Amino acid sequence: MGMFDTVSDDTIRRGECTDIYFERTEETLLAEGINPQVVMEVTASSLPDTWATFCGLSDVITLLEGVPVTVDALPEGTVFYKNEPVLRISGKYRDFCRYETAILGFLCHASGIATAAAHVKLAANHRPVYSFGSRRQHPSIARMIERAAWIGGVDGVSNTCAPEGMPVVGTMPHAFVMCYDTPEDAWRSFAKHAPEDIPRIMLSDTYCDEKSESLRAAACGATAVRLDTPRSRRGNMRTIIEEVRWELDTHGYCFVKIFLSGGVTREEVIEYRDIVDAFGIGGTIANAPVIDFALDIVEIEGEAKAKRGKRSGVKQVYELSSGKRTVLPVASKMPCGAIPLIEQVIKDGTITKRSDMTNARLKLLTWLKSPGASEK
Repeated sequence: MGMFDTVSDDTIRRGECTDIYFERTEETLLAEGINPQVVMEVTASSLPDTWATFCGLSDVITLLEGVPVTVDALPEGTVFYKNEPVLRISGKYRDFCRYETAILGFLCHASGIATAAAHVKLAANHRPVYSFGSRRQHPSIARMIERAAWIGGVDGVSNTCAPEGMPVVGTMPHAFVMCYDTPEDAWRSFAKHAPEDIPRIMLSDTYCDEKSESLRAAACGATAVRLDTPRSRRGNMRTIIEEVRWELDTHGYCFVKIFLSGGVTREEVIEYRDIVDAFGIGGTIANAPVIDFALDIVEIEGEAKAKRGKRSGVKQVYELSSGKRTVLPVASKMPCGAIPLIEQVIKDGTITKRSDMTNARLKLLTWLKSPGASEK
């Protein structure tokens, strides 16, 4: 055990972080000499929204490398819908049954965060969105949170443990401002000592109302003012933002932008996106509902078989030339002009294709720019 209440990588890799009934299943099947060849599929029968974003595959690939199974999956960053298989595992059941808990944990959590990020990014209507929510979760998973948010389309993240290749952003907390005699002293000090490439985004609601502090911050060289007003003190936030914009423009600070953070929801992004230049999103992304995936047998010893409520048989997801999707048995004839979306990533324990974060993000952003993305 480590210093903190976390599970080590090695414990997860050995399959020792699992639900106890998988251990008991494994022991009983071993005692009876039963180990059928199965195909299992990961699907979600319901989603928090109309569509979701597939994420977490990279960890599943790492987990199952060397395990005698074959894995096929949607590429990370792919948008999917309810009842569409996103991942398929083929192998002897006893060889991988204990990994189900970790597999679903990787996919459910990361896909939930990526999905929330994608919906917020779409709602922002081209305004920058930044992930500010890693403090709302256990620090041991900060890297996963920022990776999933990045794949989901955010323009930057705040946590220093984020994977390389994404902007790590942020300027100051209220505590920084309070360490000085006046906000002006804090803002000028930051402007003096921060690297030149760091934008002078000044937190402007520590002591006084947002309008007056924003004007004072602008006079100290702010390129943007950040309003982080807690929900309990907001009142009519739109009126506050409109007043800040009016006074900045009236006093010759038209170039100073407004950055909104502090418990911002997707609905508020939609409400304020016409007057706010960028958003810092915390719990709405980091605390997003998980995608409620399940991993179910669909074939045993070559025979299509499934429990009640599930569709038996191995399936493929096709994107049609019209842009719509269809799910068909893999033995069915591929529709004309269709593109199969599920691809092999592991063959008999050997990785055949790794998941690339940059490609996953590009895939999602391309979809978000497609016609009618919000209605799909």
